Amino acid sequence: MSSSQPPLQVQPFDTFFVRQVEFSDLRKALRLGAADFVKKPFLSMLFGLIMALFGLVFIAGMMVYDQIWMIVPAGVGFPLVAPFLAAGLYEMSRHYQLNQTFRWREIFAIIFKQQRREFGWMAFVMLFVFWVWIYQIRLLLALFLQWTSFSSLDGLVVILTTTTNGFLFLGIGTIVGALMATALFSITVISMPLLLDQEIDFVSAMILSVKTTTTSPLVLLSWGLIIAALTFIAMLPFFVGIVFVMPILGHATWHLYRHALGKREAKTAAG
Repeated sequence: MSSSQPPLQVQPFDTFFVRQVEFSDLRKALRLGAADFVKKPFLSMLFGLIMALFGLVFIAGMMVYDQIWMIVPAGVGFPLVAPFLAAGLYEMSRHYQLNQTFRWREIFAIIFKQQRREFGWMAFVMLFVFWVWIYQIRLLLALFLQWTSFSSLDGLVVILTTTTNGFLFLGIGTIVGALMATALFSITVISMPLLLDQEIDFVSAMILSVKTTTTSPLVLLSWGLIIAALTFIAMLPFFVGIVFVMPILGHATWHLYRHALGKREAKTAAG
């Protein structure tokens, strides 16, 4: 059985180069992601289940502690932090691509070891942006809905869709959220699987991720919209769809990373 330990050799920034990404590459990534999913469906679904339970507990906690206003921004922000939870899926796809066999214990061991690598710093960046997003929404809520009270999700939906202030809150909140989501997506779309796969500092990983996005902006931003749309649809039936959708997207993201980022051949010293 092959070892599941990621490579430990530190990679300099200029080791990597960015390739152009086409829409056909997105379709290929989704196809390969689905193929990875069916190889070990129960293990893949386990990660999807963890994500779904995390979402349900988070939503339930907000309702118990009377924080109904956070449900909408939390739902929008969920796809932003999901890549951190997808580390196990990236590792599974890495093994498949290398034709390596593995057990579920090895995958969880690799996830645990990420806290001692740059992956943990990237996760901190993602969670920080997520909380900034939550507090931005709270500020907008105070500005536009300060005189309005609601005690249930239905009441919140009615206020947002039938009042002028509700429309303003949704409109400005959407613009702010779109800008933050685009920025966070740009720095994480490639950096998360890259940090799992290679020894590189998280700042360099973010730069390479942004460079990948700016090299193929229309295609990569379309990929972000696909992830957001599929995640939102999967969340509607009490997060049930997350169990299936998120693992496929996680596996697909790995294959997109492998296509978008290349590695230069090491130069040998002249004799």
